[in-house]
Amino acid sequence: LPALYLTLAWLLRGVGQGAACHYVQEVLLGTHAEPSVRPSMRAALGRLPSLCIAAVYLTFFNLITVTLSLGIALIVLSAQGVGYAATMQGRGSPLKLYGLCSRLLGPSRGTATGVRWLMGVQVLVFFNLHVGLNFLLYLARHLVGIDLTFTERFASLDNPPWLMFLAATTFAIFEPLRAAAATLLLVDGRVRQEGLDLLAAVQQLPERNVKRGAVGAGDAKGIAAALLVAVGMLFASPTPAEAAPAKKPETSERQAVRARLEKLAEACEMPEMLEGTALKDFDALGTSEGAKLERFVRHLEQQAYDDDDCESAAVTLETGLAQVAATAEAQARVDARAATDRARSILARPEFQDRPEKDPKEPKEEEAPEEPGWWRQFIDKVGKWLEELFRRRDPLPKPRETALPLSGGAAADIVVVALVALTLAVLGVVVVSILKRRRVESGPGLEVSTVDAAALAGNPDHALSRPPEGWAHLADALAARGEYREAVRNLYLALLSRLHRDGAILYDETLSNWDYLRAFRGRPEVKAPFRELTRRFDFAWYGNVPVGKEGYTEFRAITAPLLAAPPMQEAAGA
Repeated sequence: LPALYLTLAWLLRGVGQGAACHYVQEVLLGTHAEPSVRPSMRAALGRLPSLCIAAVYLTFFNLITVTLSLGIALIVLSAQGVGYAATMQGRGSPLKLYGLCSRLLGPSRGTATGVRWLMGVQVLVFFNLHVGLNFLLYLARHLVGIDLTFTERFASLDNPPWLMFLAATTFAIFEPLRAAAATLLLVDGRVRQEGLDLLAAVQQLPERNVKRGAVGAGDAKGIAAALLVAVGMLFASPTPAEAAPAKKPETSERQAVRARLEKLAEACEMPEMLEGTALKDFDALGTSEGAKLERFVRHLEQQAYDDDDCESAAVTLETGLAQVAATAEAQARVDARAATDRARSILARPEFQDRPEKDPKEPKEEEAPEEPGWWRQFIDKVGKWLEELFRRRDPLPKPRETALPLSGGAAADIVVVALVALTLAVLGVVVVSILKRRRVESGPGLEVSTVDAAALAGNPDHALSRPPEGWAHLADALAARGEYREAVRNLYLALLSRLHRDGAILYDETLSNWDYLRAFRGRPEVKAPFRELTRRFDFAWYGNVPVGKEGYTEFRAITAPLLAAPPMQEAAGA
């Protein structure tokens, strides 16, 4: 059942992460004026199978990669950190989640790695939680006087349940930050990739279309916005080599056709026809025109070489170059329209849109106050009657001095200073009392107090009501009957009785076990086993940890040398 509960909780955590990622995305790019939790939960439940698969996939992926890489994967692999946000995008298969996350991140993979490194701040939060909670326990113990002995023992770094509590709390604190960071990384990767696509579309726009006014006012506005966005993306991060728009490579066939044309022009002594923009238009043709160009050059070679008629070849070349220029211009117009449409489609996406302004709320009409009830009216009439009864009927009242010697601000400053001084005084008194008590506890020696026998007879649980040997004998008798928890308690009382008689502690029912340890003044070699016995006793008696025969035997073995030790010399004045 614990394993089942943990699995269900982990799957529920995956659904919560998906809903949180959807909420953050709606805040950033959503069309709704006010994102809410309910639509985000519905969206997460709509992708419940994918989120469950993603939760299992990411768990095993992290476990396997971290184990096989000896922890190096924690600082190297980072794309899986956006797994739940990528699952909510609904792209690709959840069984190939790491590849999908890497593809969606795109240029933001380096940023994702940096964010994963910064998540190491969780270690600091872990220790800060431990220190802060222990500090609160310390204040509750010394300022309020609450007995938190077992709680202080539980909140120790050598207690595995406490470590698990701190780890779970730290993990839960960073859950919203993980969802927000994953969504922001995906949005950043998409915007960068679209910026690169926009830059490629802008670079495909030919210059002559702009010069000739072929681009309208709307196109010019879109191109200007595209250029601004593209320049911003270039300054934001370096353009990856694989994303840079590449020029159309000249194939070997096109180079061969061009070389044959230049050779023919030199043979017929008409190289001036290929000067200027003739060959530029020739190179601007698409790949679909390659076969036509090859037939055109072959026809020119037939006229010039086979028929030895360079004049006809010159006329044919002039006509062909005119057709090439017209074809290149028409193709450039088509490319310009396609690039403009592509830029417009990119700029129309939510990432490049301004957030819609919220409609100003209409001022609420002032509601008319309700008529007071009969009781309120009665109270008001009684108040007016009393006011008229006690009012001084003096026709010429003496003028009273209404001016205050101090302004309101000065009076407030005086009150604040007085409150701060009073607070400091109270804290000073508390600190002095604590220091005095510690000074008394850490004095040169401990006086062993004597207790009235009649008072001890009325309190059989008092450690000094029996000698150490009596408590030990009673503990062995209880252990023989199988009452090991009571036996451990009696052994610990025997230890306190022995330490009190030896002058190592001053037994007082108002003190806790750990107070005795802090004020211990016995032999140094006794303090370590005394600490271990105190820890075991607290867990067994206050923590209700089961104690068996083996546990009692170990407790008895640690206690035996302390009970058998010769008593120390009493301190002076004892």
